[in-house]
Amino acid sequence: MKYGINTLDDFDFENKTVFCRLDLNSPYDRSNDCLKDITRISAAIPTIKELSDKRAKLVLASHQGGDLEYQNYISTKLHSGVISDLIGEPVIFIDDVCGPAARHAIKELKSGQILLLDNVRYMAEEMTLFETKLKLSPQEQTKTQVVAKLAPLADIYVCDAFAAAHRGQPTLVAFEYLIPSAMGRLFEKEYEVLSQIISSPSHPCIFVLGGAKIEDAFDMMPKVLSENIADKILASGLLGQLFYMAKGIYLGKVSEDIFFKKKLDEYLDKAKNLLLKYSDKIVLPLDFACIKDNLRNEFAASDLPSEHLIADIGSHTVDVFKKTISDAKTVFVNGPCGVFEQSQTELGTKDIFCNIALSDAFSVIGGGDSIAAVNKYGLGNDFSYVCTGGGAMVRFLSGEELPVAKALKYSAGKFKQ
Repeated sequence: MKYGINTLDDFDFENKTVFCRLDLNSPYDRSNDCLKDITRISAAIPTIKELSDKRAKLVLASHQGGDLEYQNYISTKLHSGVISDLIGEPVIFIDDVCGPAARHAIKELKSGQILLLDNVRYMAEEMTLFETKLKLSPQEQTKTQVVAKLAPLADIYVCDAFAAAHRGQPTLVAFEYLIPSAMGRLFEKEYEVLSQIISSPSHPCIFVLGGAKIEDAFDMMPKVLSENIADKILASGLLGQLFYMAKGIYLGKVSEDIFFKKKLDEYLDKAKNLLLKYSDKIVLPLDFACIKDNLRNEFAASDLPSEHLIADIGSHTVDVFKKTISDAKTVFVNGPCGVFEQSQTELGTKDIFCNIALSDAFSVIGGGDSIAAVNKYGLGNDFSYVCTGGGAMVRFLSGEELPVAKALKYSAGKFKQ
């Protein structure tokens, strides 16, 4: 047991039916009918392989897309093929979640066999709107169809879906109230790494925050700044621009329209307060880059506003950020520095990420866009740890207990081994 949660070391899985909830959610290419990135699937393989090798009757389940990501809302059939290729063993797939066909297939499983159910989000109970509108407790969710029909068929529940651990959906938080439960190896590792950053990071500890999800940064910053977890925050992406807006500096219509369209201007007051309290810890860009006549065009922050869209940090900022990173013992990254998908505006992200990867610091990076950049530049093996979670990682670092962790702790207390 670790952190009050059972691990795979706490159970004998031989000939036991194990319901294993994963997060295999992956970007999907509709034109070619294929998954564009299999990072999360690859990360789940150690748990799948271990449970299969320990002769469990293994039932896998995951969501794929949903009401917030409808462009990725598809069956998990493709995922079964990827898993099979990665582990070198057959994976049975059934296009059912908890109906008669799925239940029959589970009952027919033999020790060591692996069955992947279809996308759990095909059940309305697993949709985000169901969670956010009804706000059912985990105990109430034990009565949902997906849990009521599947839990009686399982001996043990394993959750290895750390990337979804901030969600409170039936297949994530309800099984723990009915059967003995454990976290998988990926969940265990992610929890361990992030706990280290929160409780005992080596200093100087630098947070490199960027990307377009400003809400993620504002969830984290108050805690890591007030508790002296972060010695410096290097602000890039939309976050760096918002801080300039908070200082009363006009970015230019094209850039500021994005903030108002996405209703990100609501964070302006929070940004002002953080700058008042921690101006010595928050490092802002000194220059920016945009695309002008299809070429990269850099300009100093003092030359704002810009008639063109701000799409990257400038070379001077890159040098300052790299100098700060060179002295760091711990570096945490969430979000790219700019629009790295375009060659004219990838310099900030590419240079900073490569610099961190080559440093001696303990480096942790997470978030979907960050992982996409890491994969683009082939840096996956150069960071100390690549976290599959985005929202879960942010929630954890903000100091909130993850709903799935809470449920797993409850199960460990209720079903003592």
